[in-house]
Amino acid sequence: MKQYTRLNLILGWLTFFISATVYTMTIEPTASFWDCGEFISTSYKLLVGHPPGAPFFMIMGRFFSLFAPDPSSVAFMINMMSALASALTIMFLFWTITHLAKKIFITEEEPPIWRTWAVMGAGLVGALAYTFSDTFWFSAVEGEVYAMSSLFTAVVFWAILKWENVAGQPYSNRWLILIAYLMGLSIGVHLLNLLAIPAIVMVYYFKMYEVNRNNTIKALAISAVILGGILYGIIPGVVKVASWFELAFVNGFGLPFNSGAIFYMILLLVALVAGVWFTYKKKMVIANTIILAVTVIMIGYSSFAMIVIRSFANPPMDQNSPEDVFSLMSYLNREQYGDRPLFFGQNYNSPLDREAMRNKKGAPVRIKKDGEYKTVDHRPEYVFDDRTTTTFPRMYSREPRHISEYKRWTNLKGKRVTIEDETGRPNSLMVPTMWENFKFFMNYQVNHMYFRYFMWNFSGRQNDIQGHGEIHKGNWITGIKFFDESRLGNEELLPDIYANNPARNKYYMLPLILGLAGLLFQYNAGKNGKQGFWIVMLLFFLTGLAIVLYLNQTPIQPRERDYAYAGSFYAFAIWIGLGVLAIVNGIKRFVPGSVAATLATTVSLVFVPGIMANQNWDDHNRSERYVARDLAHNYLNSCSDNAIIFTNGDNDTFPLWYAQEVEGIRTDIRVCNLSYLQTDWYIDQMKRKAYKSDPMPFSLEHDQYVTGSRDVVYLLDRIKGAVDLKEAINFVASDNPKTKQVPEYAGYIEYLPSKQFTVPVDSLKILQRGIVSEDAAHLLTNKLDINMQKDMILKNELMILDLISNNDWERPIYFAVTVGSDNYVSLQDYFQLEGFAYQVVPIKTVNMDGQFGRVDTERMYKNVMEDFKWGGFDNPDVYLDENHLRMATNIRNNLSRLAIALIDEGKNEKAHNILDKSMEVLSAERVPHNYFSIFLAEGYFRLNDFEKGEEILKSLATDRLKEMDYFNSLPDYKRATAGRDPETAMAIYMEIVKMAQQYNREDLMKFLEEDYEKNMRRMGFFGE
Repeated sequence: MKQYTRLNLILGWLTFFISATVYTMTIEPTASFWDCGEFISTSYKLLVGHPPGAPFFMIMGRFFSLFAPDPSSVAFMINMMSALASALTIMFLFWTITHLAKKIFITEEEPPIWRTWAVMGAGLVGALAYTFSDTFWFSAVEGEVYAMSSLFTAVVFWAILKWENVAGQPYSNRWLILIAYLMGLSIGVHLLNLLAIPAIVMVYYFKMYEVNRNNTIKALAISAVILGGILYGIIPGVVKVASWFELAFVNGFGLPFNSGAIFYMILLLVALVAGVWFTYKKKMVIANTIILAVTVIMIGYSSFAMIVIRSFANPPMDQNSPEDVFSLMSYLNREQYGDRPLFFGQNYNSPLDREAMRNKKGAPVRIKKDGEYKTVDHRPEYVFDDRTTTTFPRMYSREPRHISEYKRWTNLKGKRVTIEDETGRPNSLMVPTMWENFKFFMNYQVNHMYFRYFMWNFSGRQNDIQGHGEIHKGNWITGIKFFDESRLGNEELLPDIYANNPARNKYYMLPLILGLAGLLFQYNAGKNGKQGFWIVMLLFFLTGLAIVLYLNQTPIQPRERDYAYAGSFYAFAIWIGLGVLAIVNGIKRFVPGSVAATLATTVSLVFVPGIMANQNWDDHNRSERYVARDLAHNYLNSCSDNAIIFTNGDNDTFPLWYAQEVEGIRTDIRVCNLSYLQTDWYIDQMKRKAYKSDPMPFSLEHDQYVTGSRDVVYLLDRIKGAVDLKEAINFVASDNPKTKQVPEYAGYIEYLPSKQFTVPVDSLKILQRGIVSEDAAHLLTNKLDINMQKDMILKNELMILDLISNNDWERPIYFAVTVGSDNYVSLQDYFQLEGFAYQVVPIKTVNMDGQFGRVDTERMYKNVMEDFKWGGFDNPDVYLDENHLRMATNIRNNLSRLAIALIDEGKNEKAHNILDKSMEVLSAERVPHNYFSIFLAEGYFRLNDFEKGEEILKSLATDRLKEMDYFNSLPDYKRATAGRDPETAMAIYMEIVKMAQQYNREDLMKFLEEDYEKNMRRMGFFGE
């Protein structure tokens, strides 16, 4: 067995070095989109990120950042941390597979060498298959928590198998204590690791107890209790009990803030130490192990103390400001993200039972005030009419876009329920049935949001375009032509944007088949095999379908969610490894064992991890990609000095935070996220100085925007004509009861007495501060007219209006071009495009083409030609995924706007430079032409560069023709799943034809006309 042990050790480390090399070669050198910019920033400066926090990840990230030679390398080092964590995960996966394989394939003390090599081959194939799997590789090369979370899962699962080898020996329980400590630490990374607990408990049960039905049920019940105890007991419970002490000490005894929490922590520490000492002295082994396990879990969990400590320091990023036990409890419970029903609850159209809600208060919302904790509000606790609720509610969201998707995924009919409205009149509703909820669960939540991802990893992937059920976006494929075409249509007709997508990966179902073979082989390999099968199956289920059940996801997710199920794919990779043994077992009947082991391992390595590596390399290689960082640079450098820029989503906020916090880019700019601006803690932070950025000049004081105050402000036309905005803000800020009473409303309400407001303009100041160039001085208005076309506004909109009224044109105010129009507070007619942001200026520009405001051509030209960076858009070796292409669409739109504006001003040479710049950095080969390319062509036509204009339109027309040919080849029921894309393709084609006609491009018209009429007929616009 020494030879086995040596080989196992060497090959385990070999898998580490292979995977570490791969991930290092393909790592992203800077921040990525989504949460990575935030995580890297919080790690580098130990800031407080979004709930529920990842303090241990931050500590480790800070450690790795110390090895960065300069701030621009910090992201690379934290990404490297993910790469190394992922490589270690692969190593522990190898040892897990060989352990399980050895139990069912090696029974002798000194086995034949071919059996040892077969087990090693199983470990290599399974580990390397997971190395090159789509989901895991994606997480391995960016600074996110999922790589480290996977490492914790791998280590604790391996550790329980190590315990299994020494169970019953002296000190063997130390492995259990290690597992408990790692579980505690993992809470400070991500909670996914806790889902391995039931599988760990089953290993313990199979080793220590007689296996029968009753004992199995007891073991599963105990595992559920342990998992629930940590998830719902230790994690929130420790802080909840601390809040009882804190409330008693501060409000009851009049002691200082945090005195109760400190006393409780000391009491808890003493109790744990006493429990360990007492059980040790009394030789209570089981009790001692349990208390010691709880103690080390608490030690690991204590990493969250850093969140509180750093929040006390009021850093620039201090999300939720968890400085006391009440805000920390809200932070850990992720209360800002709302709640969802799981096993029983409402449908999307269930009416509220207001009678039942009158006597029911949710959890109190407490704030520090006057030396105690004041209750300012209660969290809403909704009660729904029980005649419209259901068991297993899956369709619960009341958002109109979600409701339409519910109907699409289920062909919803509903059942008629008659209820009484508030006036007592009967009202009839069509409420989804339980079966229809289950249908949505299977069709969308299981099939689309789990099984599709599973098949991406082990069968093949259609492309990287996020799909919402469309036939041509984001599906799984096999690479087997007849099979794929039976599901997804004729792949030979696919447009290039789909057919040549780098993420079109074909594994021919080989990893899936090998995994299923391993699954069956393990199950049929005697007692040890069956026990191992159920352990792996439990891990597979709990990190896969159980998460699906728990998340209860709504449709139209903002991004693909496959990363949430990496643990499930990890478990399947174990079966892929065991599949090698199935092959060896099958062919050794015909050839010697040594030949069978060598042949099975070699063939499996080539046709599973080999094919996966070959197919996945191009769409997982992020080396040389700086897009997120450079776009953040462009957003910030679109703004004037000491400006304020409003953002809204993850991808126009987190990269900017990274650029400022880590690389120190434009720290004079204040980035203000509108989603967070609805919270008092965030407004407090915006009112503090941050680096070179002055506080945002809000006039409202903390008590006037604290939670529960002015969360919603109504707009009532009680005054004819427009009202000065500053006076209106003073009105709503007043605590005079007369400003809260309206004759037709009962009680007190917060409201503004008009929907129309004015903001005075100091033209001299505008020109002196350079907000508007002197060339545009004649366009200045003497006031801003703001006409709010709504009946109420939320707190973030109130704060924007407060800022506008109180700023007095001292600081430039911008909106990122990616902010949605519903957040503009009717300022869009006063927008001035200067790059990646609109500045609010006193020049009114009403557009009829769907664009907003005017273009400052000189500023934007300088930004584009001299200051902006492009991060790899123009590098053919850099992989651009859908997020980058979506950003590129925005850029192309803005560059075409700039070019057309320059032409309108007679600056033809500069316009040509911009058009050429657009074609250079956003070439059709890198960013396929889209609707906004038509305006690039128009620019070239207006400059008499007809060749370039026609080239754009021909390329765009060809792509749309291919797209229409593909859609037309589909049966009607399949074409219906394509959404509006067929009509959009035809609409763009029609715009191309109109453009060609407008500029009398006869050759282009001849090119277009024949296919145009043919496709119009096939799309049903003309009769046949």
